[in-house]
Amino acid sequence: MVAEERARVTTTEEGFEHRIAPFRTELLAYCYRMLGSAHDAEDVVQDIYLRAWRAREQYDETRSSLRTWLYRIATNACLTALDVRGRRPLPSGMVAASDPREPLVRGENVAWLQPLPDSLVDAGDPASAVIDRSSLRLAFAAALQHLSARQRGALILRDVLSFSASEAAEILGTTAVSVNSSLQRARTRVKEVGIRQERLSEPSAVEQRALIDRYMKAFERADVEGLKRLLTKDVVMEMPPMINWFAGRGNYGLFMEWVFAKSGTDWRLKPVGANGQPGFAAYQRVGDGYALHTLQILTVTGEGISRNSVFRDSEVFAVFGLTGGLDANGMVNARGRAS
Repeated sequence: MVAEERARVTTTEEGFEHRIAPFRTELLAYCYRMLGSAHDAEDVVQDIYLRAWRAREQYDETRSSLRTWLYRIATNACLTALDVRGRRPLPSGMVAASDPREPLVRGENVAWLQPLPDSLVDAGDPASAVIDRSSLRLAFAAALQHLSARQRGALILRDVLSFSASEAAEILGTTAVSVNSSLQRARTRVKEVGIRQERLSEPSAVEQRALIDRYMKAFERADVEGLKRLLTKDVVMEMPPMINWFAGRGNYGLFMEWVFAKSGTDWRLKPVGANGQPGFAAYQRVGDGYALHTLQILTVTGEGISRNSVFRDSEVFAVFGLTGGLDANGMVNARGRAS
């Protein structure tokens, strides 16, 4: 009898794990939208599953769906994390635009918004079909950082994930009236910070790839004029952890002239996908090989590249699994470093 009881408990536990496993990808995307960090989102998802496992006997499927119950655990975990970590801005949402000829200034004691690798919400995962990729774009993720934690939750749950007001209230532990009030304030604030529905003017995937390939080739040739021809007139470049950011094709060109003068004209680039957007890892020539320099995520519209978000952060590099260097042929060497 004891053996049979143990077998029954084991089967029940395995069944619970099997039931909650398919939600991992969408919960990761939710936590990223809430927290603005892939690293933090992965940590919190681990915590969510631990909390769910410990509370599994308390789940009552007659009162709420398993998905709603998991989102309530996820929301509580994110709200706890936000109490400690606070918001994660990008430079363009924090300070006025800079002159590209001014010295670069590091933002001290600022936790910056981080990109999310496409590999973490891979399209090959059936669960990723429920994820609205446009809601992961860096511009939208940055706009969310202007909201309070609960406004952020209300907007994501209602407008992105399409939970009903009553479901969102259950998840947030409040009333439907409170959710709707938070939602209205959140929508107003997002409009104020100027978030654009970029997907409406995006070229096709093939056209985007062709444009990015041209940009990467111009970058590897240190061809500033070639780069500028691929930009919109009001293009923005920002590069946390520096607070400097620039607007306009001319300023972009001036800054890239400085980059190539300072860091050389011999580069190797590796394509990367983040937040449903194209990008690349840039490696500069150092000695007999190439050292990792930056991760650059591009926003592409029908008029050209409208934004380049440049990251130079070891934590971001690690989340993307970027090797620290390439050999003289632009290949990863045995140690993952430039020779």
